[in-house]
Amino acid sequence: MAIGEWKTFLIPYEQAVEELKIKFRSIRKEYRRKNEYSPIEFVTGRVKEISSILEKANKFNIPLDRIGYEIEDIAGLRIMCQFVDDIEKVVDIIRGRRDMKILYEKDYVTNVKGSGYRSYHMVIKYPVNMADGEREILAEFQIRTLAMNFWATIEHSLNYKYKHEIPENIKLKLKTAADAAFQLDQQMLEIKDEIKDAQMLFEVKSSFVSDIMNNILTLLSMGKHAESSRFQSQLNRLIEEGEVHELASLLKSTEKMLEMYR
Repeated sequence: MAIGEWKTFLIPYEQAVEELKIKFRSIRKEYRRKNEYSPIEFVTGRVKEISSILEKANKFNIPLDRIGYEIEDIAGLRIMCQFVDDIEKVVDIIRGRRDMKILYEKDYVTNVKGSGYRSYHMVIKYPVNMADGEREILAEFQIRTLAMNFWATIEHSLNYKYKHEIPENIKLKLKTAADAAFQLDQQMLEIKDEIKDAQMLFEVKSSFVSDIMNNILTLLSMGKHAESSRFQSQLNRLIEEGEVHELASLLKSTEKMLEMYR
């Protein structure tokens, strides 16, 4: 295929990656809007480079006219989770969707690879609406924790450097690091509720601070300099050492002041 043909071939994959990133980021936002914990921490995606596609096709003796049918990760999405048990929740979210069809799943979290690699893979068939009609493409989800992703990124770099022939001494250290990363995940899971409470508290406080600042700026725009200055001083103090209930009270005070002047 010429470069122009490759670019045309990859268009639906690029569109699929962008659509899927938006959809799963929206799921995260939906949880946050409802003040609920989201099992999705963040989402990334990419379309495989042409050189990588050709390398994989050569490795597995895949003819060029079969690449779209036999290479499953030309479109790749990674969904990162904070905790190990979030992975299953994300898997269930994907299983419940009607805009894609799951072809198969590979659980490398339970069935760890010999290298120490952990992740949950799902290969899907996804319809993309093109100018000339619908086109179904294959895409792969990799669902993993932040610790798993850190390790996998390092392993990928080393595989690239050593052309998949990593020296045994480095392999051993990698395996030890993978086990340590998983132990970290397990320990974080034990204090998950504490971490979630702390994160929720931070988000609530951030929301209050943002709303109060908006009200202060509105008062300032109305020419109420003394009132806005007084509220700003109170806010500055509470940002440093205030409790959530004190910020809530200050927010109500600013709202009442705005209502009085409107």
